[in-house]
Amino acid sequence: MVIPLSVASILQDHVTLEVECVDRMYLNVYIPKLQSDVDVCQFFRKHRGATFASSALMDPISKGFVRSLDKFASQHNIPVLTFKKGQRKDDIAKEHLAKFNADEGVLFIGKAQEKARVLRTERRWTKDGKPYPYLVYSSAMVNYYYIYCVDRDFGPFFLKFCTYFPYNGKLCINGHEYAKRQLMKENIEFKALDNGIESCQNPERLQQICDEFSAQTIWALFDKWMSVLPQAFTQEDRDAGYRYNLSILQVEFSLTQVFDRAVTGRYFFEQVIRENLDIGRPDHVQLIFGRRIIKTTPGRFRTRVITDGVIPSLHIDYKNCRIKQYFKEGRALRTEITINETKDFGLRKSLTDSNLASLREIGFKANRQLLNVQRISHDPALGQKTIDLMQSPVIVNSVRASALPLGDAKAHALLQALPIFDLQVNGFSNADLRQRLAPLLGKRPEQLSQGQMTYNLRRLKLRGLIQRIPKTQRYYVTDQGLSVALFYITAYDRLLRPGLAESLNPDETTNSQLGAAFRSLNKALNKHFQGYSAAV
Repeated sequence: MVIPLSVASILQDHVTLEVECVDRMYLNVYIPKLQSDVDVCQFFRKHRGATFASSALMDPISKGFVRSLDKFASQHNIPVLTFKKGQRKDDIAKEHLAKFNADEGVLFIGKAQEKARVLRTERRWTKDGKPYPYLVYSSAMVNYYYIYCVDRDFGPFFLKFCTYFPYNGKLCINGHEYAKRQLMKENIEFKALDNGIESCQNPERLQQICDEFSAQTIWALFDKWMSVLPQAFTQEDRDAGYRYNLSILQVEFSLTQVFDRAVTGRYFFEQVIRENLDIGRPDHVQLIFGRRIIKTTPGRFRTRVITDGVIPSLHIDYKNCRIKQYFKEGRALRTEITINETKDFGLRKSLTDSNLASLREIGFKANRQLLNVQRISHDPALGQKTIDLMQSPVIVNSVRASALPLGDAKAHALLQALPIFDLQVNGFSNADLRQRLAPLLGKRPEQLSQGQMTYNLRRLKLRGLIQRIPKTQRYYVTDQGLSVALFYITAYDRLLRPGLAESLNPDETTNSQLGAAFRSLNKALNKHFQGYSAAV
C-alpha cells in the first residue's frame, strides 16, 4: 500500500514541463458600420446613392462574392467541398493538412448551410398610400464558406464568411499552433501533444513565445490573409470606412502540466475529482474568480464530471464561462478556462492588446486558483488518510501488518532508523536495519531475531514507506517514507512529549509559557464549575 502523494508534492516534484498559453480563439469578423438596419440603409442610400434600401440591392453583391470565391478556388486549384450533416469539420481539416506540403496556403474551401440573422424587405405604405421597401431582421438558412488555411507563423486556422449581407464571419486560431511554428522557425526541438507541447529543449523560450501572442499579432495575420482572399466589398467601400473589425467571441486560456510518469498524474487527477465535486457551488466558485456571488447573481454555477471511455474530466461553470480539467493523452494535466462573454468580467469584446492582456490575467489566474483550491481541499484529506494508515493495522493481499502508532516505543524506534538509510545510494538490507534499530530499542543486534526483522520490514513495506530494489534483498526509503518518518519523530520528540511535560508540570516557579497557560485554563475551569455547582 502506497501513501498517496499530495497535490503540492506532485506539482512541485513530478512536473517536467509547465506552459501557460492562449489556446483556441474564436473571433467575430464584422463591419461595425453595418450592424443595424439603420446602418444598412445609410450604406445603400448615402454611400451607394440608392433611392431605397432593399434586399434586392444585396443580391448582386452576394452573387458576386460567391463567384469571386469560386474563381479564387479554381485559379489556385483549391478543393471545394460541401460539408455533410454530422460531419466533423476538424477531422476533414486534419486529413487535408496531412497531405499539405507547402509552407503556407489554402487547404480547401468548405460550404455549409447554417442559420443566420438576415435582413429582408417588407412592403410598407406611406400616409398617402404609396408603397415603399422596409428592412426588417429575420433568420434564415444560408450558405457559409469555410476557408481553411495554413500560415507560416500561425499554422492551421480558418475563416468563415456568411454569403448574405453584411457578410459577417468568424476567425478561428490556436495559440499552441502559433507557438509550435515559432519554435520550428528558431530551430528549438520540441515534442508535440495534440493541441499542446509535451517537451521542449528550451522551456523558458517556449513560455516567452506564448506570452508574446498578442492582439497585434492576430491583426497582422488577419490583414495579411484578407489582402489575399476575395472580399464582398469593393475597395471604394473599404476606403469609405466599411472595413472588417475583430472582436472576441470565445477565448480559451490553458495551463498544461506534463508529468514525469503517467500513473502519477492519473492517480492525482482522479483523487482531485473525487474531492472537488462541489467546487462549482457559488460559495466555492467565487474562490476561483475572486468575485462575490450572491443569490441574484445571474448565470449558471455547477460542477460536472464527464467520462469519455475511462478518462474523466472536471467541468466547472461560472456565468458564461467554463473551466475544464482533464488528463491529456495520458501525459499532462490540462486546466483551461473558456470565456464566452467578456462582459462577465467588465471587459469589452474588441480585440486590443489591453483587452486581451486583461483577459489573460483573469484566465490564467482562474486556472491557478483552481489548483490552489484543490490543493487546499486535497492535501489535508491525504494527511488524514496517512494518519489512519499509520495508526491502524493494514492488510494487503491477505498479508497483515500491525499499526505504527504515534508514541509507541517500537514504532518510534523503527521510524527513527529510516532517515539515515535515505542517504545510502545502494539502499539497506535486513542486517543494516537490525544494526541501526537495536540501539534505539536498548538492545544488542543479536537480540533481534530474523523473524522480528522480517516483520518490521513488512510493516514498513505494506505502508509504502520502503520499497524493495528489484532482484535484490535490499530496500530503499520512499519519498513518502522519509516525509512520514521525519514528521512523526519530530512531532513526538519536539512537540508532543515536551509539550505535555510543560502543560502537566504543577510547579508555578518554572518559566514555561505553555505550562502557565494550561494552569490558567485549569483555574478558570475550576472556578466556572464551582460557580455552576453553587447555583445548582
